[in-house]
Amino acid sequence: MKLLLVEDDPTMQITLQRTLGRRRIDVRVCGDGAQAVTQWRAIEPDVVALDLSLPNLDGLQVLAQARAEGLRTPVLLLTARGTVGDRIVGLNAGADDYLPKPFDLDELEARIRALRRRSHGATGPDAGLNPQEIGGLRFEPDNGAIYNRAELLELTPRELALLKALMMKPGHAVTKERLFELVFPGETDVQYEAIEVVVYRLRKKLVGTGAVLMTMRGLGYLLRPET
Repeated sequence: MKLLLVEDDPTMQITLQRTLGRRRIDVRVCGDGAQAVTQWRAIEPDVVALDLSLPNLDGLQVLAQARAEGLRTPVLLLTARGTVGDRIVGLNAGADDYLPKPFDLDELEARIRALRRRSHGATGPDAGLNPQEIGGLRFEPDNGAIYNRAELLELTPRELALLKALMMKPGHAVTKERLFELVFPGETDVQYEAIEVVVYRLRKKLVGTGAVLMTMRGLGYLLRPET
């Protein structure tokens, strides 16, 4: 999959190129709003990740110009502007999704792949790599909820954070350290072993969902379809 990242922060460019590159996403970078549409046409990406704060032309101007020229590529807006009004303006301008900064890299990848699937259908190269469906579980990036088939899975915020992290890594173990960071962000007074309590409670709620939460000794935890 090919992603055009329109972002002027060099650190963000390098981080996303390396991280998403390891996940089989070819990231092409443009750091200037005035050049973005030209590169957009030349690269023909599957998805465009577009920052709103850009030199020369801002993201909304880039988006408006691209849509006016008939470029229909799905667009994910990335911005520190997190108000509802900003989101509405961006979506009305032709964006397909919106992710405020700072964002989690796993969620970014999930939203990028979801946009590609919507535009290419479920038969493309990523059809077998769906991080939003494991067993009977389905993660909906639009509202952040997880469903067991058609029913909303009732989870605490910590259980939800842990399950989302595992669903974003289908077939891969997630370390206990990484899960602790996601489930207890910034909570310095929480004991490290508390993650095991959340895992225990989540396992009980996954019974009958067709998904199994496994402990991989020395590696972390893995979510896989029930066999």
